[in-house]
Amino acid sequence: MDGRDLVRSMKTVGSAGMAQGLRTVRAAWRRRRVDAAGLPPRGAERARVPGPMREVEPGPGGGVVRFARSELRILVAVNGAVFWGWDGAGPEPSYALAGRCPEPDPRAVLEPDKDGGWRVVAERATVAVSRHGAVEVRTPGNVVLRRELPPRWWEPVGGGPARWTQRSEVAADARFFGLGGRSAGPRLRNGTYRLWNTGPGLPFTAAEDTSSVTMPVQLVVADAGTHLVFHDSAWDGTVALREGVEGAGSGHDRPGRSVLRMDGGPLRCWVTVGTPARVLLAWASLTGAPALPPAWALGHHHAQAGFGDEQDLRRVVAGHQERDLPLDAVHLGIGHGAARQVFTVDEERFPKLSVLAEELRREGVRLVSAVEPAVAAVPGNTVYDDGTRADVFVRDATGAVVRGVGRPGDVVFPDFTHAGARAWWGELHEERLGRGFAGVCHDLDAPTSFAAFGEPTLPRSARHALEGRGGDHREAHNVYALCMARAGYEGLRALTPDERPFVLSRSGWAGLQRYGGAWAGGVATGWPGLRASLAQVLGLGLCGVPYTGPEVGGADGSPSPELYLRWLQLAAYLPLFRTSAGSRAGRREPWEFGAEVLEHARVALVERRRLLPYFVTLAHLARRTGAPYVRPLWWQAPEDRALRDCEDAFLLGDCLLVAPVLDAGADRRAVRLPRGRWYDVVTERAYEGPAQVLVDAPWARIPVFARAGAVIPVRGEDGGPELEVWAPAPGRTGGGLVVPDAGDGWVEPEIERYVCRWEGPRVVVERQGEDGMSEPSCPVRVRGLAERAAQR
Repeated sequence: MDGRDLVRSMKTVGSAGMAQGLRTVRAAWRRRRVDAAGLPPRGAERARVPGPMREVEPGPGGGVVRFARSELRILVAVNGAVFWGWDGAGPEPSYALAGRCPEPDPRAVLEPDKDGGWRVVAERATVAVSRHGAVEVRTPGNVVLRRELPPRWWEPVGGGPARWTQRSEVAADARFFGLGGRSAGPRLRNGTYRLWNTGPGLPFTAAEDTSSVTMPVQLVVADAGTHLVFHDSAWDGTVALREGVEGAGSGHDRPGRSVLRMDGGPLRCWVTVGTPARVLLAWASLTGAPALPPAWALGHHHAQAGFGDEQDLRRVVAGHQERDLPLDAVHLGIGHGAARQVFTVDEERFPKLSVLAEELRREGVRLVSAVEPAVAAVPGNTVYDDGTRADVFVRDATGAVVRGVGRPGDVVFPDFTHAGARAWWGELHEERLGRGFAGVCHDLDAPTSFAAFGEPTLPRSARHALEGRGGDHREAHNVYALCMARAGYEGLRALTPDERPFVLSRSGWAGLQRYGGAWAGGVATGWPGLRASLAQVLGLGLCGVPYTGPEVGGADGSPSPELYLRWLQLAAYLPLFRTSAGSRAGRREPWEFGAEVLEHARVALVERRRLLPYFVTLAHLARRTGAPYVRPLWWQAPEDRALRDCEDAFLLGDCLLVAPVLDAGADRRAVRLPRGRWYDVVTERAYEGPAQVLVDAPWARIPVFARAGAVIPVRGEDGGPELEVWAPAPGRTGGGLVVPDAGDGWVEPEIERYVCRWEGPRVVVERQGEDGMSEPSCPVRVRGLAERAAQR
């Protein structure tokens, strides 16, 4: 943190934050001194490349290729994923993997290739290794999807972790996606992207590559196919991307390039190949199935800032109820706890919170508690005292507990990379449950300083257990929040074994979906911030984290009525739908923006409530297949280049296409439709794709289209389940999957399969089962018939 950061801090927290800002500056200087003593200088370095190939040793699912100065291990797993690791690196240990590495595919064999190289041929991909260490990933038709050039290491002469660089080439027509929740996406254009989780700072827009959830996961889409590549190192690094250029008939294409530079860690990689759905399925089989959120968590959340009290909470809930606005959960910010305490409640402001929580639960509203990892280093603080006795706090290279500056002042941090610390932290959630909270939302979990705008609170030399391997914060920083999410998830599951835990994280890494979802905090209030929030949700979904959503209205300032409404209309179709009360200076409940906004907001909230059974279905399908709820338009047609470049609309499951309004003053917008027939869900007018159509987008709604033949589970007018069926195109059939809500426990409901078809002038809907066709289990409403009648 430098002087400029301090000035920015003062502008945000005001003069009252001067003391906190000065403590932060002193802490930054202290961190640098600690790092200077705890981290040896790199000094002279020696560059190394693999060198020429020497020998090959076949093995299960692949084998080992030895070079003059390195060796490469290749493994094709039974799920079709391909692994390779340099310098003896294996798939384990890894924070990304869910359990053990999959078994090798016995059908994959290491065999000679052309020009003295070797290759492993598998069902979905061929991996070829050249004589000097280049690795190619090819389709079964032998088309090159990715070429990894021979890597290069820079090793300190005096010893220590080696830096390394991996240069890669992809097809000239390829597009890059992923790298976590990037605001400058979802398509990642030419630029350099840092792989280092940041915490709360000045709000950012799409023009700034700031992310609290970064991961070295690239999803690359090209004409030849789709592939996902994951370089499994949690160290700090950068990815420089440059899209390719086609030769326009000259035959001289310039390939797309990716240059990954990491400060340390193993050079190892996983690759999955196939359709987008197959790629995400294989990725989920490696990193774990997404946690299934409770059904209530798929409704409308409202976040209250921590400075409120019990009366303020009652006012917000009553305000929604009096105006017939659906509300399913209220989040209390990190300031709701007692001063300088963790896992406590301010008794003066919330004297009867457990009683109020029970009243709200009976009315269908759950309370969620914001929790931060920082523990006030004050004797007499129960959590601090117990943690000190249990020896769970992060220490420096000398063995002293590391102290940083956080919201409560001087703080210490649990080492969540230690199983014992996670178990200790998980048990603390008993207090949250006793207060009536139904789940937790993690904040400031990068971990970073509350006042230093992304400045790391822990020095890079701080020591971590790393599951017994030992290491420092350079390796632990990016996985710290992931391990905190695991602690919260496992703690809640142990304390309430009959209920699915609700854990929401601000930061994270590959595999975060195993424990919950992520909320996109820190996006600037403004139209660019609105666009950035959509990019983050799409990007995280393509990295395997499907349950995500932004904070409606952004993180700072006061949105205009139009911006607030458009943000809310977008969020109503995203997995996590969370509005916010804003700051002390103003409020952001829908009724604060005038009668017109309130009326249109009510429509969006009611529509979200109506679509809740569809979101339940998408959640169950995400758990079983890894497919995100929110998908780019190219999801089912990655070969369509026009769809690959479309970033202002998305698919919600297979059935709906949502085209949010992302620009001020717009009352119409162009929408690109994939192949097939699509119905405007309001007018029921049919459009034929692929095409770009111009449709109305008044303040009252954003354009939403339903795929012809779609079967969508919804809430009927009586509150019961209903099937909304959109008429198939003439001569075509349709159908869909429905997963009924089985409550918030662990029962795995049966997937119901429906088909629909024309039978004369009417649409027939039947349930498909092992014993043949049967009647649907709930009422059916067919839509889109007006278009058919008009044609007749």
